[in-house]
Amino acid sequence: MYNQHKILRVLQLITQLQNKPAKSVRFMANFLECTERTAYRYLDLLKQLGFDIQKDEHQKFYIFAEKQTSTDSFTNEEAHFLIEIVKTVGKGNLLKDAVLKKIYLKSEISQQGNLLFKAHLSKLIEKLNLALKNHKKVVLKQYHSVNSNKISDRLVEPIQFTESYHSLCAYEIESKITKYFNLERIIDVEILDDEQEFDHLHLIEETDVFGFTERFGKKFEVELQLSLRAYILFREANEGLEKYIIKNENSDYYTLKIKVNNPKPITSLIRGFSVEIKVIGSNAFIAHLNTEN
Repeated sequence: MYNQHKILRVLQLITQLQNKPAKSVRFMANFLECTERTAYRYLDLLKQLGFDIQKDEHQKFYIFAEKQTSTDSFTNEEAHFLIEIVKTVGKGNLLKDAVLKKIYLKSEISQQGNLLFKAHLSKLIEKLNLALKNHKKVVLKQYHSVNSNKISDRLVEPIQFTESYHSLCAYEIESKITKYFNLERIIDVEILDDEQEFDHLHLIEETDVFGFTERFGKKFEVELQLSLRAYILFREANEGLEKYIIKNENSDYYTLKIKVNNPKPITSLIRGFSVEIKVIGSNAFIAHLNTEN
């Protein structure tokens, strides 16, 4: 039986791997505050629990987070009891891993993992609100940038949150630019004693659903045809995409129509699920994809 600390680490890792983007071993080691070798051990543990750990084209890891189809769930005690039965009786059976995975997804353990992740975000929002109230600078600890594919601390002056608290609009002192930082990619927030001093440079611009303004990359209109699985994964990768997706009346497919200020995030999603996505338009975006291949 795992001790409490190890269970917490497993829950944290599951939640991180079920949220886009995929995570590098280095990121997981930093997040879990362990060595890269230990991070690999946690990945092996998740595989033993029946999770399909996959790599993307950049050799980063992720889990396909399937949706629960029932409101019924097992208690922790019931889940652990069933897991022990399956491991004992089902030893050598090809269905064992699938059953173990479903037990996890239909148990309070899974719900606690989601609650743990939401609690983490709430803590970040609380700290940032305090910094905003007191007009203080902050350090966004180990921020994972999808655009640069780097993890680093960012010294910023927070300005405001976007709708639904998805991102933080803040003035980054090093680059001297107002940027939008996805809260899910922030490990922690350190509030400094320093007062904000660049208010006159704070610039709030309209962003696309991925948090990019027109200053980043090139603007494109994108139209995609999605399978049901691709639709679910897109929605889970970014909740803001939901309002741009419609169900086709005469087929099982969905259509996504959206304008982006930077093609990189949507391109990464397309490449991750290329078999279940058809790029319909625009011609300019299709040409961009062809030049990237």
